[in-house]
Amino acid sequence: MLAFCYTLDKKGKSAVSRLFKLLLIEDDESLFHEIKDRLTGWSYDVYGIQDFSQVLQEFAAVNPDCVIIDVQLPKFDGFHWCRLIRSRSNVPILFLSSRDHPADMVMSMQLGADDFIQKPFHFDVLIAKIQAMFRRVHHYNTKSNTIKTWCGAALDAEQNLVSNDKGSVELTKNEMFILKQLIEQKNKIVSREELIRSLWNDERFVSDNTLTVNVNRLRKKLDVLQLGAYIETKVGQGYIAKEEDKFYD
Repeated sequence: MLAFCYTLDKKGKSAVSRLFKLLLIEDDESLFHEIKDRLTGWSYDVYGIQDFSQVLQEFAAVNPDCVIIDVQLPKFDGFHWCRLIRSRSNVPILFLSSRDHPADMVMSMQLGADDFIQKPFHFDVLIAKIQAMFRRVHHYNTKSNTIKTWCGAALDAEQNLVSNDKGSVELTKNEMFILKQLIEQKNKIVSREELIRSLWNDERFVSDNTLTVNVNRLRKKLDVLQLGAYIETKVGQGYIAKEEDKFYD
């Protein structure tokens, strides 16, 4: 699979424009070059960080299609930079960590990361996760600009915004994808396995807790619009998006 960035032409058809740009924020030079060489072999355009105190500025200069970031970095940790990047951009973010702490994965997801992989990892797993993120991005970019409605709110998948008379909230691509999947099957239970397969393509590569964190983060944002309660957990089954006049025991 070659890593090309797609755009829409004047007729609304998908067209190749350039290679995907990845910003790899990794201070271990040996690992950085190993990952860069492998990703370059898959036709990704890989950039690194020159000054770890200026990560945000270098992110802005590269304007990447995806960020791969280590938890442990000089100056400030990856969580610090993830928080700042996410406050400015919806770019997909994938965390790397050598620490065997579930709290690291939970923290990264709560800060808006899209995925997490623990070192040491098999390179095929890293590629699978990156490809899954770009498939979701391509899916959004090739959709029409039609704005869906649900429970009195407007969903703009192009801008990743949900708005109603209470205000607007900006979602990550994963959060919008989950919400759209649930709304497209509203009032029906969508299994966790189906959501994981849709998001990450292969549940073998995904911690079950990753989906839980994404859904909890989505609910927290929807609470601002008084919509969080309309995403209901069905224990042992999955999730359901309710309509305003539909409630379940």
